Amino acid sequence: MQAVVLKGPRTIAVENVPDPVIAAPMDAIVRITSAAICGSDLHMYDGRTTAGAGLVLGHEPLGVVEEVGSEVTRIRRGDRVLMPFNIACGTCFNCKRGFTSACLAVNPDSAGAAYGYAGLGPYRGAQAEYLLVPFADQNCVAMPGTPHDEWEDDFVLLADVFPTGWYATDLAGVEEGTSVAVFGAGPVGLLAAYCAILRGAGEVYVVDCIADRLRKAEGIGARAIDFSAGDPIEQILDIRRREGLAALGGPQMLGVMCGIEAVGYQAIDWKNRARERPSIVIEALINLVNPTGRIAAVGLYVPHDPGGINPHAKKGAFQISFGRLWAKGLSLGTGQTPVAKYASMLRDLIVTGRAKPSFIVSRRTPLKSAPEAYAMFDRRAEGYVKVILKPAW
Repeated sequence: MQAVVLKGPRTIAVENVPDPVIAAPMDAIVRITSAAICGSDLHMYDGRTTAGAGLVLGHEPLGVVEEVGSEVTRIRRGDRVLMPFNIACGTCFNCKRGFTSACLAVNPDSAGAAYGYAGLGPYRGAQAEYLLVPFADQNCVAMPGTPHDEWEDDFVLLADVFPTGWYATDLAGVEEGTSVAVFGAGPVGLLAAYCAILRGAGEVYVVDCIADRLRKAEGIGARAIDFSAGDPIEQILDIRRREGLAALGGPQMLGVMCGIEAVGYQAIDWKNRARERPSIVIEALINLVNPTGRIAAVGLYVPHDPGGINPHAKKGAFQISFGRLWAKGLSLGTGQTPVAKYASMLRDLIVTGRAKPSFIVSRRTPLKSAPEAYAMFDRRAEGYVKVILKPAW
């Protein structure tokens, strides 16, 4: 079968790899109809993880069941299914508590596993014609409709970015009337803002510098903050001061109550975009979020970064103002999204017309075009906000 294979830094190829085969009675093989490129795939593409050459990439798949093992009972051949990026057994201590993102049975090196990702187990990725799914009853979520229908682009986003947006709003404590600042207008940041709006947030600010992404933020009713026009914290504070949005709380509550970090460890310096500052977003949110507020860090961070800007960054260590965070009584939530907790609920919002996350999808392209799509996405080129690969095209 054809698959997207990492060859080295900023080099991928679409190559023939062996077809998957059922190896355990709880396995399934799924024919992929859509596989999205994730912003976190770019960290491997850029050579900023421990991923080695030969890794099949991709962890956002939607498809149709082709074959099941002898002990699979919930799905059958022909079913349309969504695969959460987390691979989980469903029965270990963490899975039973809802933390399928930290399954204890699927990765000998750490808690949690995923398709085609550095440090998250030996599993082949999903940017391919077919995918082997372990513990298929746990890791396949049934979807209505038929391949390539009006829900195709929405459903594939349930594998990661839509649930991650919702998870971010959970961690940040978003509820009706709250004020929210999202840093990063990539797919996760845009969907975090969208989820905040779905949950009734009173104000949603989205910070970035890329025009077409900021336009998408404005299109869902968020307020776009372009950091190339000045300090984004001051821009948000000026708006809230000018419009009297913090009048009841007084000057100590001029910031927002909920902050969402959707950039990750390759964040750039707002004053010098050629320079990385890995902790700049967390630091900004410590300063912007009001006392007793909450911060969600759902942008990716890794314990080993070969391209880190200093010896500490290479080990995933960053300096932040923890004393200020503590003094303000801020809560900081982190980690990978337990997608299975949210996928069915968000699917139903899509089916009933309450949610349309595919507003972020900007390009659909054949699997064979993956090298060009990765290069353009990595450059944040116009029209490459969210790319979906189509193996059958």
